[in-house]
Amino acid sequence: MPALTEDAVRHALRQVRYPGFSRDIVSFGLVKAITVSPDGVVSVEIALMAKDPAVPAQIETEIKQAVAELPGVTGTIVHLHARQPSPPATAGDTPPGIPGVGKIIAVASGKGGVGKSTVAANLAVALAAQGLAVGLCDCDLYGPSIALMFGANEQPLADEHDRIVPVERHGIKLMSMGLLLADDSPVIVRGPLATRFTQQLLRQVDWGKLDVLILDLPPGTGDIQLTIVQTVALDGAIIVTTPQEVALIDARKAAAMFDKVIVPVLGLIENMSWFECPSDGQRYHLFGRGGGVREARRIGVPLLGQIPLTVETRERADEGRPVALLPPSGNQASAAFHQVARLMAAQLGRLAPDPPAP
Repeated sequence: MPALTEDAVRHALRQVRYPGFSRDIVSFGLVKAITVSPDGVVSVEIALMAKDPAVPAQIETEIKQAVAELPGVTGTIVHLHARQPSPPATAGDTPPGIPGVGKIIAVASGKGGVGKSTVAANLAVALAAQGLAVGLCDCDLYGPSIALMFGANEQPLADEHDRIVPVERHGIKLMSMGLLLADDSPVIVRGPLATRFTQQLLRQVDWGKLDVLILDLPPGTGDIQLTIVQTVALDGAIIVTTPQEVALIDARKAAAMFDKVIVPVLGLIENMSWFECPSDGQRYHLFGRGGGVREARRIGVPLLGQIPLTVETRERADEGRPVALLPPSGNQASAAFHQVARLMAAQLGRLAPDPPAP
């Protein structure tokens, strides 16, 4: 019979996922101590922050199930230290989240390749056209693209308080790891370092006064997503998908993640909905048809818009001039983004009112 050791217990705990995320509780650093007594009693100490009281209970149950399967275990004791994030502020309280920022909205997707950053960039431009002060934070450490999409290549400066001053392009305040590194410099970090960099992008930037800050999340449901939901008070999230089923499956995972951490999903955006051939004017649904409509209905959120696949959207992203800068009356993609922005602005207006500025 294999020896019952701390390493064996830790390996078993790697089977316990944080509810709604693809990562396990060991990788997330939630396991603080493991003790194995001579008589086979295993004690596990867990520390976490969760808005949903069902999350700690589920983790405790799954820990006991995973440890009980190990040979030689006679009992399992879980010491679980759970605390809730600060509740949303009411009038007169210290504003939660980021000082000076009204609403914080995450743009997410379950998988890569669905055009999430393109949507985030154009949505920021379209919201600014609604008269809002907008910031955009590229939270994808490993594949930052927002700097390119806005034609920004200068390194941000620091103010007298050692806070990073965001770059401004097309009326949008920008921050991205792509502004801090050379084009060919990869970010090779994981775990605690990824968490630290993400917190710095959010907390050590002088965003000033913004009506809305858009967070362009990396694809998936891993370290950075969990760091964000535990670092700032998100007011809502938008899920980006394409119509095909392989993307919709992962969109469901992203929606489930936000449900687990009690962040409202404001709606779903279907990107690359169709391609209109310039030679015959026919619409071709290259990635399927109606998937976004069905998925929005299934998860019970509004379908905020369907964005066509156009050559101009790609060309202008490469040039650093988002297509939403074009007049909506003369461009299908721009019109779609501005329609989404109008619906999103209405969604923001229905959220809890901002507390008075300090």
